[in-house]
Amino acid sequence: MSLTCLSQSEEQTEALGRRFGRCARPGDVLLLDGELGAGKTCFARGLARGLGVPDDVPVTSPSYTLLNQYSARLPLYHFDLYRLGEADELGEIGFEECLHGGGVTLVEWSGRFPELRLEGVCVDIVPGAGASERQLTFSARGERARAWLERCRQQEDTTS
Repeated sequence: MSLTCLSQSEEQTEALGRRFGRCARPGDVLLLDGELGAGKTCFARGLARGLGVPDDVPVTSPSYTLLNQYSARLPLYHFDLYRLGEADELGEIGFEECLHGGGVTLVEWSGRFPELRLEGVCVDIVPGAGASERQLTFSARGERARAWLERCRQQEDTTS
């Protein structure tokens, strides 16, 4: 199952993230990829807001810290693998514990380590023709991810 959306603005990209946050359940994993500046952090901010992270809490990419944690309806574990040297380093920052915990795990730059074979909703963000235009392609790896993607798709159908 896959879904492709065209976003014309940062607000639309963030709104897509909010939809996924509202539909998230404990243990869900989102794998986010796209070039630098593609809109990954914008989507992540929307996911956090959809989970209930307050508007006054800054949601930023954990490029240097590797992990940002946010308290909300479900805890959000936001990983950024861009600066990670090798996949073995993930054990040092509690990746497995977060991945199998009761929150939602968001992994930016998940494609850097394909050997991890992570299951989750994959989101690939590609810049479009206009400065703010983005194409977001969502696909599911695993049954849990398919269910999450279907919940989000149904929410789109009922709110359009």
